[in-house]
Amino acid sequence: MCNNDHNIILDTDSYKASHWLQYPPKTTSVFSYIESRGGRDKETVMFGLQYILQRYLTKNISIEDIDEAEAFFKAHGEPFNRKGWVHILMEHDGYLPLKIRAVPEGVTVPVSNALVTVENTCPDCFWVTSWVETMLMRVWYPITVATESREIKKLIMSYLNLSSDDPKGEINFKLHDFGSRGVSSQESAGIGGAAHLVNFMGSDTVVGVLTANRHYKTPMAAFSIPAAEHSTITSWGKENEAEAYLNMLRNFAKPGSLVAVVSDSYDIYNACEKIWGETLKQEVIDSGAVVVIRPDSGDPATVVLGCLERLDAKFGHTINTKGYKVLNNVRIIQGDGVNRESIREILMSATIHGYSATNVGFGMGGALLQQHNRDTQRFAMKCSHIVANGKGIDVFKDPITDTGKRSKKGRLDLEIFEGRYETVPIPNGDEKVPYSILQTVFLNGKMVREYTFDEVRKNASL
Repeated sequence: MCNNDHNIILDTDSYKASHWLQYPPKTTSVFSYIESRGGRDKETVMFGLQYILQRYLTKNISIEDIDEAEAFFKAHGEPFNRKGWVHILMEHDGYLPLKIRAVPEGVTVPVSNALVTVENTCPDCFWVTSWVETMLMRVWYPITVATESREIKKLIMSYLNLSSDDPKGEINFKLHDFGSRGVSSQESAGIGGAAHLVNFMGSDTVVGVLTANRHYKTPMAAFSIPAAEHSTITSWGKENEAEAYLNMLRNFAKPGSLVAVVSDSYDIYNACEKIWGETLKQEVIDSGAVVVIRPDSGDPATVVLGCLERLDAKFGHTINTKGYKVLNNVRIIQGDGVNRESIREILMSATIHGYSATNVGFGMGGALLQQHNRDTQRFAMKCSHIVANGKGIDVFKDPITDTGKRSKKGRLDLEIFEGRYETVPIPNGDEKVPYSILQTVFLNGKMVREYTFDEVRKNASL
């Protein structure tokens, strides 16, 4: 149908097709911005715009794209600006004449600030700014996942600071991404999985790791370990549960290594106390590995504490410099029912009973990658300035029924001064805001600023 598998013209909302006829006469410029208007968290982590721009807006349109879009909108009941799109094809080689500025990826910004600004660079293409809103607004998703992941990192770090000898050495692998099967599409897994890795380095979401590798220039963004699933344990039969675990040890348990074994296919407490703690105890010790035992059902805080106590009774512990118990030879990873609140409950329960957060890791699936929407952080892209008939006009909305939807006015920039962020107007005729943090990342179809994953992680560090 066209020169790539994605027709940019059709990646919009139906009503956008009629908007070029709705602006004031002789409009030549439209300026819009993206912000989180508030929501669950008071700040958000900028991430994912680079993927969207690279994946979609660095590709030019073709005459076949225009023909396909025209046929679609005609049958769909909407007008179509063929002249405008042909202009883009002929005068701009098919690349969208847009300037996009954005907060550096990984930077955390308080809500109610401009994170991205978009404006057309060709006066004949003023309508393009709004056309791409649908596509660009999807940045809410990686931003929200990265924000959720970072908030959990802060939570876990607080318990590591309380109870661990090496918080910074442990934190990167404390929250593992289990979310690939629980999202709506492979692309969601890729974008969301990469967003999680802004904060952590453990993942089983292969496509998320690949997205980070490919779009943020890193050789390997995350790591994993050999781990059992229920099918590989239950296929041995209940009567051979110990043999299934022994098989894991003999295949993967090497000195200094980690191996994870789901152990609640039948009775998690019996597995901890009798099988791991007695039948296989010496095998575990002799292997030189750390065996990570995974409960997968029941109330998370109750089950994790029950496992810690049973394993402690069999393997023993050391007392670290913070005065908390660290189990010998074994650890626990909780991968069922994991969310921000259950992590808090598990770590609170463990530390109250004297166990270091060192003993527990987490695998998080749907709550990490799927249980979000655009309203979680109340994301919106709004027009704030136009030029019509040669005159600049600040525009805004201010509905009396919802003051939370009041939008900003003017051509905007984001500045940081003495650690404080503020969205400010750009002075007339002057685009140099002294303490601006926004970077031009996209100009007329080309990426002009790209971030490596190392840069993103540095920007996002606690």
